[in-house]
This record gives sequence, structure tokens and C-alpha cells, in this order.
Amino acid sequence: MKVELRRVNEAFHFEAVGTAGVPVHIDGSPDIGGENAGARPMEMILMGLGGCSAIDIVLILQKQRQVIEDMSISIEGERVPNETPSVFKNIHVHYNFKGDLNEDKVKRAIELSMEKYCSVTAILNKTAVITHSFSIN
Repeated sequence: MKVELRRVNEAFHFEAVGTAGVPVHIDGSPDIGGENAGARPMEMILMGLGGCSAIDIVLILQKQRQVIEDMSISIEGERVPNETPSVFKNIHVHYNFKGDLNEDKVKRAIELSMEKYCSVTAILNKTAVITHSFSIN
């Protein structure tokens, strides 16, 4: 796996490109001179957690012939204050599903992703307590 970053402006705006060739914009906060032209690096970590587990869960539920009409994920991360580096100490992931879904199968799919399959979770578990919840509408 390889990614490349290219500086876009004289401040902190970068464009990152991975193997798929899809650009992702990264920027620092305005507090340090960023221009809100992209996601913050720590936000991208939470996005990676959501994306990793979402792919796992969809694959698992598809194999179980569950019908997902829609799915969204909300992730909140709390970082260790006043430390450098300021790593995540608590992360909560909430999955919201819409579809003809069996609650037990959804719960099991989330558990499998968070406890066995998601590589991002495995990395973040080293510094953070990760909790999760879900709803089916």
C-alpha cells in the first residue's frame, strides 16, 4: 500500500492520493493557519475506522442475505488533553441502518468487525476504548 501527498498551498493544505487514484484533501485548523480546505488528519483516522468497519459489516450482512436500504455512521472521538501527541482515549461509533434487517445479525456483524476484522480498530484499541451502538429505522 502506498499513498502520496502533494502540497497545494503555502499553508497546510495537501492532496493525498492512494492506489485508486482518488484525491483526498487534508488541511490544518484555522488556529494554526489552515484554511478548512480538507479534513484534519485525526478526523481522517476516525473516517478510516468508520470506512473499515462499514465495509466489514456490509459484507457480513450481504452474506447473510440481509437487505440494507441505507446505512450511516456517526463517530465521536475524545483525545487526551494537554499531551503531545494527543491520541484518542475514547471513541464511540454509532451505526444507523435502514432496511429489512434482523437485529441479532446486525449486532453480530458489528461485533465481528470491531473485534476481529477491522484493522483500524485493532490499531486504535492500543490507545483508546472503543464502544459502539446501533439503531435500525
